[in-house]
Amino acid sequence: MINTSRVVILLSFLSISFTAAAQQKELSFREIFVAPAKDILNPLPVYSGWIDDNHYIEYRQEGQQTKPYTVEAKTGSAVPSAPAQVNEATVFIRNKDIFFKDAAGNEKQLTRDTLPEKNPTLSPDKKRVAFTRNNDLFSVDVTSGNETRYTTDGSDVIYNGWASWVYFEEILGRATRYKAFWWSPDSKRIAYMRFDDSKVPVYPIYNSAGQHGFLENTRYPKAGDRNPEVKVGIVSAGTKGTVWADFDPKADQYFGTPYWMADSKSLWVQWMNRDQNDLIIYNVDPLSGSKGIIYEEKQETWVDWFDSMYFLKNGSGFILKSDKSGWGHFYFYDLKGNLKKQLTSGSWRVGELLLVDEGDQKIFFTARQEVSTRYDLYTVGLRGNDEPKRLTFGNYDHQVNLSPDGKYFITTYSSLSSPPKVALVDHKGDIVRELANAQGTAYEFHNIPKTELSYYKTRDGLELPMTITLPLNFDASKKYPVWITVYGGPDAGTVYDRWKNPLGINYWWAKEGIIQVVIDNRSAGHLGKVGMDFIYRKMGKYEIEDYMDAASSLKTKPYVDHTRIGITGGSFGGYITTMALTYGSDIFTHGIANYSVTDWALYDTHYTERFMGTPKNNAEGYRITSPLTYADRLKGTLRIVHGTMDDNVHMQNSIQLVNKLQDLNKHFEFMLYPGERHGWGGLKAKHSTQETVRFMYTHILQKPLPQEFLDYWK
Repeated sequence: MINTSRVVILLSFLSISFTAAAQQKELSFREIFVAPAKDILNPLPVYSGWIDDNHYIEYRQEGQQTKPYTVEAKTGSAVPSAPAQVNEATVFIRNKDIFFKDAAGNEKQLTRDTLPEKNPTLSPDKKRVAFTRNNDLFSVDVTSGNETRYTTDGSDVIYNGWASWVYFEEILGRATRYKAFWWSPDSKRIAYMRFDDSKVPVYPIYNSAGQHGFLENTRYPKAGDRNPEVKVGIVSAGTKGTVWADFDPKADQYFGTPYWMADSKSLWVQWMNRDQNDLIIYNVDPLSGSKGIIYEEKQETWVDWFDSMYFLKNGSGFILKSDKSGWGHFYFYDLKGNLKKQLTSGSWRVGELLLVDEGDQKIFFTARQEVSTRYDLYTVGLRGNDEPKRLTFGNYDHQVNLSPDGKYFITTYSSLSSPPKVALVDHKGDIVRELANAQGTAYEFHNIPKTELSYYKTRDGLELPMTITLPLNFDASKKYPVWITVYGGPDAGTVYDRWKNPLGINYWWAKEGIIQVVIDNRSAGHLGKVGMDFIYRKMGKYEIEDYMDAASSLKTKPYVDHTRIGITGGSFGGYITTMALTYGSDIFTHGIANYSVTDWALYDTHYTERFMGTPKNNAEGYRITSPLTYADRLKGTLRIVHGTMDDNVHMQNSIQLVNKLQDLNKHFEFMLYPGERHGWGGLKAKHSTQETVRFMYTHILQKPLPQEFLDYWK
């Protein structure tokens, strides 16, 4: 299943014609940071979507303005689009109240309350708006303005239709903005979740502002803690009273995003046990709350939520994506949960389901079938045993915009060595027209850093990708420092054979003589769920060892300076950086760890326990994956950076590492950003960037900071 027979490919740039490169122009400091050089890379038009199967909208730059054009796909003939018209009713918040705007653009204020309304959501028939206020669920009639209050027990620990923190962050997702209610397709009912956080431990976040400062108390369940108690309820649009789904709220469980059936006669609810290795989809009757099992999936490690399911309009079934085989694939079931057909299979992963063509009985989807480092577009039938057909072309990564019925698609395609191009392609995979090219007329006359895809082998024989950017005017007889950028979390790979703009800060580091590297580990997704399962109950150990193996392969090169192997990342990448400078201190010499987890017992229940179990049932796993355990090994230069009000990865993580290093009498650097959360912007971001540059010159380049930076920062 995993190809380990291929010889490890490591870069060799000795065949590059450095004489030709030397004749090319290098960008100056000003051209990189102040006034970007022109005609090296062209901005691509923006393709905002399709009007129908034969016309798309393209935004074109005209002077200082960007204007929309309606383009006929087959011929390319374009006419200016009509001025944007409001053609759909919308709702929005203004001054903490809800306003309705009809299709003609007429506005109407729906609420007049001193308390703020949140997440206003129009019913499908546009007649009512559901929202939350002070942690209770309401709706308001658009015509009469009459409100219906569905719940009355909202408080600082009871949330109706407003997600508890761990659900917002880990299950429902940040895009929901804490929304936890869902209209039925017929607009007659609303499903919602009720959260009881009264047993969830409080974590105090200190704000140092003002004379006395203050605490922001957050209900945040850390690994092993009590989770919120959750109930799933259903209300009728204009009347009071909740029908509760038949679940025990006291059970140790999770609920995922629910799905209404097209006829609104049933609600499908995703349920999962606390260990997250058993996922059940229940069919809930909205009239009685009774439930029955539609689908169940168990795995030895963990099961991921179904973040999208497609229900066929003809009622013949639904399609979901599962990695139960060890690789993510599409499965077609009838509405009773009986498997009709596994649509894809093999040692590769599907991506997004873009279209189900019920007429021609086929689906369009993206996948990484050719190689794990790029996406292509495929189609496969709902019937028969045909293999997926690739519709995209060449050795490129394709970002696809499919027309409504799949007649055409627009692809933005590129590789690490080829700037993006855009083409219009038909449903057979034939190129209709080339639409745009990012490579400018001056590109070939400039010395541009070259990034290459490489592979390394792990100590247990796996083959994994990384990218390497060698310095400009590379000379193999010289010694160069290495700077590695990582994230490293499960199924969060960053290594793709896809164009990366080389004209910013990365160009400067290439010009200054730094080898820049990006590495993916075994859990990044290239090896499917098979690769991810390695990390179960010991998240971090295999990952850091993979990074150590990759860095060790680099150190075999005579042009790599062993005394300057740096690494940086944020969040999970910060965690990896702290592990690199402790567990991996024989290899890594410098690191900047941003808002890092330093002990998985300090992170939230749902994310951590999915991969680690609880501290009680996996004490050894938590011990061996914490940089605190290896703090005595620190011998390089580690900078620890954190925002004081980080409500995701609490600053507690960095403080505990700081405390440990101080007790061990270890030298390190520490930078706080007061009042900042999980990352920062504005003046703090400017300061952070400048401090990173100073770190690079002091420790990695080991030479004075250029006056150009000092002048630029004034």
